[in-house]
Amino acid sequence: MRFRAKIVDLACLNHFSRVVNTVARLAKTCTLRLTADKLYFILSDKVANGGVSVWCELCQGNFFDEFQMEGVAAEHNEIYLELVPENLSRALKTAQNAKTVKIKLTNKHCPCLTVAVELPSLSSSSRIVTHDIPVGVIPRRLWNDFREPGVPDFDVSIYLPVLKTMKSVVERMKNLSNCIVIEANLSGEMNLKIETDLVSVTTHFKDLGNPPWASDDECQSSAQGRDLESMAEARIDIKKLLQLLAGQQVNPTKALCNSWTAQLCCMNVKCFAVQIIYRTCLEPLSRMKGASQVVVYVTIRTGV
Repeated sequence: MRFRAKIVDLACLNHFSRVVNTVARLAKTCTLRLTADKLYFILSDKVANGGVSVWCELCQGNFFDEFQMEGVAAEHNEIYLELVPENLSRALKTAQNAKTVKIKLTNKHCPCLTVAVELPSLSSSSRIVTHDIPVGVIPRRLWNDFREPGVPDFDVSIYLPVLKTMKSVVERMKNLSNCIVIEANLSGEMNLKIETDLVSVTTHFKDLGNPPWASDDECQSSAQGRDLESMAEARIDIKKLLQLLAGQQVNPTKALCNSWTAQLCCMNVKCFAVQIIYRTCLEPLSRMKGASQVVVYVTIRTGV
């Protein structure tokens, strides 16, 4: 079982660092899955019990100049490691102006991800900073616990407003309620609202647009024949939504939201070279119509 990789391009290094920073803000511990073509950062807490699920997928060719790995066996050419993403984030912060960054799997009293950062030097000798990040090797019998979460058909798909604007609105609402309701329809309208015994506040967004989902390889909508003005809504834990918006560092160029009436809300952000799915179970919808629980799915894609 071997792994080594090398980043030379500074733009690729900075983008990889932003991805790791985003994951570190969403999860205290996660699983790093390594394959011949891709890397995955995975957090698979039990969503039904209020945990958080994160799925981050990166094509290694978009980031690394060199990438070599040998899995646990020829027929199972993968490696699963448990690590603290904040430790990797801190190591990469020392590499902002690095000439090269090398990452490899080592064994130093315990399994480690060793990050070697070569820094610029005025002399002929090089300066290398080394970080040893402890990891745990996950046995193959547990690999099935770390599969990509599925997303069912949705009722409404709508482009989101600028995420910084959305974050600003949600931050102001968090002092008034623990939950926020997201409403959207097929006419490009979306509402963020809170309702309590004392106050009702709604922020309206119009002319956002609804993306087409015509291709066979994309998620298929169940919105055919749906009234264009009919709102699909989901009640979301406002702190968990804010956690996602505050941790967003991959600079998306486009974001969209897929909603299931009184059940689910999915946010899909597209930019360059990464896919992230963020999923968390929200409060049971005993006060809403026809649903026993709510889950929010968030997909952030880059390189699409």
